[in-house]
Amino acid sequence: MDEKILGLITKIVKETLEKEEAVSKDYMVPIGVSARHIHLAQEHIEILFGPGYQLTKKKDLMGGQFAANEQVTIVGTKLRAIENIRVLGPARSKSQVEVSQTDTFKLGIKAPIRESGNIKGSAPIAVVGPKGTIYLDEGCIVAKRHIHMSPKDAISAGVEDGDIVAVRVNNDRETEFHNVLIRVDESFTLEMHIDADEANAANVSKDAYGILVKV
Repeated sequence: MDEKILGLITKIVKETLEKEEAVSKDYMVPIGVSARHIHLAQEHIEILFGPGYQLTKKKDLMGGQFAANEQVTIVGTKLRAIENIRVLGPARSKSQVEVSQTDTFKLGIKAPIRESGNIKGSAPIAVVGPKGTIYLDEGCIVAKRHIHMSPKDAISAGVEDGDIVAVRVNNDRETEFHNVLIRVDESFTLEMHIDADEANAANVSKDAYGILVKV
């Protein structure tokens, strides 16, 4: 057999075995609880906060995002409101509100569970700022649970961008989260994101970890 072909086969087999070995071990993932928040398009920022307004940074987040000092109020279809919704920057091409399932009951809306950015056909919502109000025909979702990873983390875990996995939490509630989306990007730091409802149900507190289960 040609030495180059043999070398290629050996390399492929080695990489496959390394991935299987990595997945067979307990791959620990830190868990972060994502509070309700909103992403805004620049045109909506200016309606809510004033012409030419720019968001001001409160805290850096992964992927070039940041928690802004600015907050708004969201109002559902039955005029039920939730105040102090944190704005995340920088400005996006489309505005999007992310809430928990419990929040939807309070707001009187039916928001679908979606990956961030997938807002087509999602719930309508009104947003009130200090200088104005906007109404989104669609844009309110319950965020699908997911794990942020760098490419290096993904190799170690034996997964790829877009994969669906489970994450087991071994605490006094012993919960296993299914349908967890893997999101891979150079700017990401390893962390699973769940909302407040999921965290409360599983008794997940600050600095918690889960075990990745490949399915």
